[in-house]
Amino acid sequence: MSTDSYSYLEGFGNHFTSEALKDALPKGQNTPQKCPYNLYAEQLSGTAFTAPRSHNQRSWLYRIRPSVVHTPFEPTTHDLLVSHFGGDQCIVTPSQLRWSPFDLPNDSEKVNFVEGLKTVAGAGEPSCRTGLAIHIYAANTDMNQSAFYNSDGDMLIVPQHNALDITTEFGKLLVRPNEICVIQRGIRFSVNLVKGEPIRGYILEVFGEHFELPDLGPIGANGLANPRDFLTPVAAYVEQDNTPWHILTKFNGKMFAATQQHCPFDVVAWHGNYAPYKYDLAKFCVINTVSYDHIDPSIFTVLTAKSTTPGVAIADFVIFPPRWAVAENTFRPPYFHRNCMSEFMGLILGDYEGKTGGFLPGGGSLHSAMTPHGPDAKVFDMASEAELTPVRVAENTQAFMFETSLMLSTTQWGLKTCGKVQEDYYKAWMNLENKFRKD
Repeated sequence: MSTDSYSYLEGFGNHFTSEALKDALPKGQNTPQKCPYNLYAEQLSGTAFTAPRSHNQRSWLYRIRPSVVHTPFEPTTHDLLVSHFGGDQCIVTPSQLRWSPFDLPNDSEKVNFVEGLKTVAGAGEPSCRTGLAIHIYAANTDMNQSAFYNSDGDMLIVPQHNALDITTEFGKLLVRPNEICVIQRGIRFSVNLVKGEPIRGYILEVFGEHFELPDLGPIGANGLANPRDFLTPVAAYVEQDNTPWHILTKFNGKMFAATQQHCPFDVVAWHGNYAPYKYDLAKFCVINTVSYDHIDPSIFTVLTAKSTTPGVAIADFVIFPPRWAVAENTFRPPYFHRNCMSEFMGLILGDYEGKTGGFLPGGGSLHSAMTPHGPDAKVFDMASEAELTPVRVAENTQAFMFETSLMLSTTQWGLKTCGKVQEDYYKAWMNLENKFRKD
């Protein structure tokens, strides 16, 4: 496991202040006539100016040169990154889908984080600020003098294979497997490898809403993901040296590039509540039954992006961490069900308790709205006969789910080109026998 030597601020949704140089933040106002150290003041707004105070998100950045200093953006080619889910790029199917682990780049080619982004599925489109996309990333080289920002939405990044060393305008993050990070819309960042090790993982992008902690309701004040465990980077700037940088952006589903003669990571101080953050999934406080029946997976929600309908999410990020199973007279694995939500699952490490074989780290599955799914025949038979003593479930395992109320379309790459779809996935249920008896 890579050692994290970076410093962080603790808390979720806080209004933070951070200085890389003493007194770099103006006192008592945001835009004095002259900022300390002759810095430029620049506001980054994550919500409309007039959003209610409880939901208003923005940060002030004090930087060596403003981010406006760059050449005009020009379109670039990135055919495998999709944000508009219709037409020839996408395929609609209600069938259960499962993918073998997605490939890492070949050693013969150098692929950085942005070049290695590929879209698997999604719904909606960013121009109307509604919807989401599910991407896979795989890379084997640093981004090297290039920075990326997403004009379309927030990105929840789930590393699966090796750690990401991320530099942002707000500071640095080391994000390892079994950790996640969120980099919000508009924030510039660059991804490097740790010790040259190739990386792979999953991304959930939401076009309209920001992620927040789920309401706890009858659970009470504590449990699930605790706010104090979220970490935001501290200010760390790069001295200017007039080195050319490429600035890449995804804007309304298309990729664009510009150049500038200074490093974009020149923020000497910042304050606000719109900043990237990371979270260690091992710190999740699991809630589960202590009497009978299998509780809905909503109790494992780490973050949610709410829709305008109460209780219905554009996207939930749900995990299935190590925990105790003690339910009495109960079929303990996930039950058979048809859901009005769409469920994309991935596996960071270990073996998911609902399947035996086929569902592997670095792969995935998609069970669309109202498509039936559940444990395979072997898991069903074992769980139906198991002695119901207290047992540890999912030890050394971390599976997750991107759940959404939207009906997802699959991209051509995700269903055809990647070559990872398991065509025989449906056979996982073919051995479920007729066990009906009247006597």
